[in-house]
Amino acid sequence: MAQRSSTNSATSDELDDLEGFGIAVVHEDGKWKCTPLTSAALTSLSTAETELRELRSSGAVFGLLDVDDEFFVVLRPAPSGTRLLLSDATAAIDYDIAAEILDAINVDIPDIDPDELDDVEPWEEGDLGVLSDLGLPEPVLSVIVAETDLYPDEQLGMIAQRLGFADEFAAVLDKLPR
Repeated sequence: MAQRSSTNSATSDELDDLEGFGIAVVHEDGKWKCTPLTSAALTSLSTAETELRELRSSGAVFGLLDVDDEFFVVLRPAPSGTRLLLSDATAAIDYDIAAEILDAINVDIPDIDPDELDDVEPWEEGDLGVLSDLGLPEPVLSVIVAETDLYPDEQLGMIAQRLGFADEFAAVLDKLPR
């Protein structure tokens, strides 16, 4: 399992130290397009939502975030509200964006001592059906999220593979400074 350091807490002041990536995915006219999100999208749910809404596509738009190589987020803005999936609810103890996501879906931040985080098995919170209409059924996404021995970028790569945009996803990742 990927280990976390409880000293990794990420605030906007530490944006330069935060690793990971954000990718916007658009499915329009039967084609997939991936573009990078700004690094600010990794620390602010509202920033990530704004960047995705600004894409203004008639097709499906969603974001895939790998935050600090610790957890991932799938977010899909919609007129009725953003659909969210957080791969590890315990991340809300150390990361503001994870806490924002739990707040947005009305889930309390887990009451876990930060010193005991390494001993707690992560669990997801949110909408496992967030991508089901695009061809990734809830049970399959559940299996991907449960693969806690994989890093978030590997899990997101599995999502891209299952939906059919692995090449576009990899091309954007190759261009990102990492």
